[in-house]
Order: sequence, then structure tokens, then C-alpha cells
Amino acid sequence: MVRPIPLNKRSERPLCLQECPVKRRYWNAFIALFLILMISACGGLRYSQVDTEAGNFHPRRLGVLPVDVGTYEEARGTVDQMIAGVLTEKKWFNDVVAGDDINRQFHANEEFRAVMTDYMAKLKTVNFSDPQLSARIGELCQVDSFLVVSVDYWNYTTENGDKVGKVSLGIKMIQAETGKVLWKAGHFRAEKYRFIKPELLSVARTLFREMIGYMPR
Repeated sequence: MVRPIPLNKRSERPLCLQECPVKRRYWNAFIALFLILMISACGGLRYSQVDTEAGNFHPRRLGVLPVDVGTYEEARGTVDQMIAGVLTEKKWFNDVVAGDDINRQFHANEEFRAVMTDYMAKLKTVNFSDPQLSARIGELCQVDSFLVVSVDYWNYTTENGDKVGKVSLGIKMIQAETGKVLWKAGHFRAEKYRFIKPELLSVARTLFREMIGYMPR
């Protein structure tokens, strides 16, 4: 017959764990590990929203519109190259049209410049992805879908007394033919440092790789 382990009346933990310091340390370590695993399970992007029809759409050619860097001019150009490089490495698409290529077409093609300007103005001001304009962007760039990326933060700062290199990105995936926003997400990454500053482009690369793990394809 198995006897129940006696419990201390003032605690629900077994007496053997209370009376033995070594076992008590093991118990505390187990609780700490459990809490860490629970916190890790709650990880993810700051926000990520997928359209219900995204599962039926599998683009073969993806375009990346020139990244809106806002006031962070130091990110201009370099972040476009990084995004195209990461997407190409993944080999999820038959072709990736980089932001640099689209930017060259923007300056060389008057019609494309007008279409892009009008489309982005509507998207930014009234959050409207115009289906006619997005379809024309798809035709001129020869893509099935395109990404609209913004740099929301790109700087070195201090958080809770720690020095960090911080990058925040926002991404929208647009179906060119319909203008539908198939996926939108926003997230940030902050890397602590003491003496040597982390390269912000490297922080952005790690962040972008994490974010596109949630992107439909």
C-alpha cells in the first residue's frame, strides 16, 4: 500500500521538499523553468492580421515597393536591399522584384510614377488600397503581389536603463489584382549593448526574418 506524502499544514508543498534545501532548490528551479516556458509560449509579433482568403493565394512573383523610411534617412536604400536579399534567400517565390528596381522604374516611367503616387497617397491618408491602381502596379511591375514596408523606428536609445539598438517595421502584403490587404503586421526588435553598438541593419534583418515567418505565401 502506497502511503501519501505528508504535507505541512501551513504549505501545500511536501515536507520532504521543505526539510531538504537541495530538493527545495530543485523545486524552485522547476517552477522557474515552467514560468519561462509559459512566457515563451506567449511570444509572437506585436500584431499580425491575416485575411481569410490568404490561404488560397500563392503568389509566384513578389514585388517590394521602396521602403518608407520616414525620418530615418540612414535606412534609405540599405533596408530595401536587405529585404530583397532575405526574400531571395528564402526561395519562396519564382522572382522577387526589389525596391531598387521599382524605384528606378518610378523615376523612368511617368505613368508608373503617377499610379504609385496616387496609390500610396490613398493608402496612407485613408487606409484604402485602390484595386484599380494596385492592379496597374502589378501589371507594370509584372508581380502577383507586393509588399508595402515602413520603418517606424531606427535608432539607438535607452530602455529601462539598458542601452539598445532598436528597429521597428510595419509590413502590408497586397494582392495586386484585387488590392486586398492579405496580411499586415508590425513588430520591433531591441538588442542590448554595453560598449559596441549593434549594427541597426543587422537588427532589422533579424526582425524582418522573424516577421515574414507569419506571412502567407
